[in-house]
Formats: sequence, structure tokens, C-alpha cells
Amino acid sequence: MAKNFKELSEQEILALAVSLEEEDGRIYGDFVDGLRESYPATAQMFEEMQAQENGHRRALIDMFRQRFGDHIPLIRRQDVKGFVTRRPVWLVRPLGINVVRKQAEIMELETRQFYEKAQQRVTDASTRKLLGDLAEMERQHQANAESLEQSLTTNVREQEDAASRRLFVLQIVQPGLAGLMDGSVSTLAPLFAAAFATQKSHDAFLVGLAASVGAGISMGFAEALSDDGSLTGRGHPWVRGVVCGLMTTAGGIGHTLPFLLPNFHIAFTAAVLVVAVELASISYIRHRYMDSPLLAATLQVVLGGVLVFLAGVLIGSS
Repeated sequence: MAKNFKELSEQEILALAVSLEEEDGRIYGDFVDGLRESYPATAQMFEEMQAQENGHRRALIDMFRQRFGDHIPLIRRQDVKGFVTRRPVWLVRPLGINVVRKQAEIMELETRQFYEKAQQRVTDASTRKLLGDLAEMERQHQANAESLEQSLTTNVREQEDAASRRLFVLQIVQPGLAGLMDGSVSTLAPLFAAAFATQKSHDAFLVGLAASVGAGISMGFAEALSDDGSLTGRGHPWVRGVVCGLMTTAGGIGHTLPFLLPNFHIAFTAAVLVVAVELASISYIRHRYMDSPLLAATLQVVLGGVLVFLAGVLIGSS
């Protein structure tokens, strides 16, 4: 069972401090490993903070040995009540830089508060001085974590912003755009074929809904199973799969919803207008995030959509 902090002896407080510094140092090492490729400047800052945490740990171990001997009991943060549970964000690959900065602020704040409370609990003068010095160092670390973004040079910040944009495109925009294109285009043929074949809005709606949901499930699994993201940097496969599947379904549902209108001719006209908006939106997204020329992106998307639309109309009218 976890103990209250006020129940810890001075020996246990020092042992806990050693564990905290060791844990923080290893977490910073994970930050460095996860940020080095995309955010080298920030990774270097965390590497320096890791070295400082290792120095704190050595100072605490020396103090413990001097006062209590060589054996340091294993007392971890989860063994003491009152510590904040830390989310294992450092295990996610690739790491989000803003999430890491915020996590570092929380870590340093909590550790500083621990040292300030520990300083009040111990009576040995040398130990009190060490804990006070460490609390001040953690205060400086907290300030460094809060100002990480401001301390970067303009050039480095621009590079890291560009890296964030690339990761966003790889992990969210690319699978989402693929799903939106597939859902918007592939469902046109079955939807409008059913509409022209039956001349009934309700029947067309059911076919469009089934096609949208089916395409979303299919595209979601296809994207999730395409690669695990370990080499391509495209992020967690199931996140990409969910994004792709939802956007595929949304792309098909958009021009299916107008067929909820009972009047077939009004529903058909509204669906055609929705298709035009969808194709224009896809063209803009391709231009905005995939660096495709706007005219070329528009021609490619609109041409494909029109061909599939005409195929559905011709099949449904035959």
C-alpha cells in the first residue's frame, strides 16, 4: 500500500529522491530519442536536461551513502501518495513537440514541490542544503521547459514548424484526404445508379448509406494494415485507419443525405450541388497540403468525379 509523504523517514525521502531523478532522466532520454530526427534543437535541450538530472541523482546517492550506507531502498513515486500520474506520452512515436514541452513543465513543477516539502521534513543541515539547491535547480528547469519554444532561434523554429507540418500531413491529412476522395468519388456510381433506376429518394438513400459505410470500413482497414508507421513516420496505423475510414464515410454521406428529401427531383439537384462542393473542397485540400497545383488538382479530381457520376447515371438509366 502507498504511504503518506509525512510518514516517510529521512532515509526513505532520500531514496525516493534518487528514484525520481533516475525516472526523470530516463524520460528525458526517451524525449531525446523521439525528437532527435524531427526536432534536433529541442532534442539537444532535453539531452542537456537529462545530463543535469543524472548529476542530481549522483549528488543524492553520495549524500545517501554518506548518511545511511550503500544500500538504497527501492521507493518509487507510485509507493507514495500525492504524486501526479504521468501519462506515458514518451512511448508514442512520433512524439508531438507541444505535448512533450507540457509534460516537461509538469515533471519539473512536481519535482520542485517534492524537494521543497522534503526540505521541511529533514533535520540534517547538509541534506537540507542539498534539497534546497535541487529545488532551485528544478525551478530553473521548469522555467526552461516553459520557455523552450521562445528560446529557439527563428531559423530553428521555422524548421521545427515545417517538421510539425510534415508530420501532420503524413499522419492526418494524407489518410483523411485519401478517404475523402474515395468516399466522395466511389459512392457516386452506386448512389446515382440507384436513384435513376428507382426514381425513389428513400431507395437511393439506403444504397448511398450502405455504400458509404462499407467504403469507410474497407478503406479504414486498408489504411491501418498498409504499414505500421515505424519506417515511414506516418504515425500509429489505427489512428490513420480511423481517420481514413471516417473521412471515407463522410465523403459518401455528404451527397447521400439530400435523398432524405421526399421529392426526388429536389433531392437529386441538392445531391449534385453537394458533389460539386465536395470535389472543390478536395481540390483545395490537395493544393493546400499536398503542394499540388490548384488547376491540376481541380482537373484530376473533377474529371474523375464526373466520369464516375456519368457512369452511375448511364447504368441507372439503362
